[in-house]
Amino acid sequence: MNRLERALSLVAMASESRHESEIAAHVEEALRANPTLDVERVGDNVVARTRGLHATRLLVAGHLDTVPGDATLAAIDGDRLVGLGACDMKGSVAVMMELALDPRPRSVELTWVFYAREEIARADSGLMEVAELRPDLIAADVAVLAEPTGGRVEAGCQGTLRAEVTLRGARAHTARPYTGRNAIHRLAAVLERVSGYEPRRVVIEGVAYTEQLQVVAVEGGVAANVVPDVAHCTLNHRVAPDRSREQASIWLRAFLGDTLEEGDGFDVADWAPPAPPALSNERLGDLARRTGREVEGKVGWTDVATFSELGIPATNFGAGDPLLAHRADEFVTAGELDEFARVLGEWLA
Repeated sequence: MNRLERALSLVAMASESRHESEIAAHVEEALRANPTLDVERVGDNVVARTRGLHATRLLVAGHLDTVPGDATLAAIDGDRLVGLGACDMKGSVAVMMELALDPRPRSVELTWVFYAREEIARADSGLMEVAELRPDLIAADVAVLAEPTGGRVEAGCQGTLRAEVTLRGARAHTARPYTGRNAIHRLAAVLERVSGYEPRRVVIEGVAYTEQLQVVAVEGGVAANVVPDVAHCTLNHRVAPDRSREQASIWLRAFLGDTLEEGDGFDVADWAPPAPPALSNERLGDLARRTGREVEGKVGWTDVATFSELGIPATNFGAGDPLLAHRADEFVTAGELDEFARVLGEWLA
């Protein structure tokens, strides 16, 4: 069975978030075939660790779940594996399993983490579950998260701030709107301000990050004959690793400026922290050099931030084009899997 076929066996297995028990059992059973690994199941998460006496421990992590879709459509088409999760990230998970089952001795200790519920709210993440229940299982000196990166290192990650804005008006009859104030009309100034946003670009440890800001939801209205007195909009702000939650929140409130008035609301509804590039870490720098590719900053949020919060330097590195993730035509190629296996295998050795 070649790499595409091994990956197909995972892609053809339905594992939408919260439904990973079957694939977790499959991974657990496969890894127990290597007697050099201690394999533990924590919920629908599987952690396999070597148990030698080397001073350094490297961790490689990948998630088992996918976004909703039809796993029965998975197929090999020439040199490509097409199907939900092929790129994000079961192709890389298949390579992780292959390398974990390699019994050859290495000069470091290894931890392999296969976790559930990455594609939904962070609070539900299987990695967070393991960190809470069994933090000893994910203790390591450095970590690699096998998110699709096109075979290059995508360093760190940007944070995500979600803000809820509430604009106030005065209710009135639509036949006499001049007796009130339309809160939905007030949204126009906020929408115009955000649509004119110029992304901030910052370079950290030689890696560039470009922030983004979008209105992602609007809500308002009372009835067809009523001038609305309240309107809401939701903002999604992608934050570079040099800003904290407080700094990002202060900046965003100031950016909205006079579009908000006394009595309006501005509330941070959710925050996922960014993570620095960590390329000053010798081993992560070595991984980047082995790819032979220019390092880029991760534009989205990933669990590299979780490892960073745990004090573990980490980076993103995996097979597949990240622009294909979650798409109906998602795929990964045999060449991408081979190159990922080569680089990761050499780095782990």
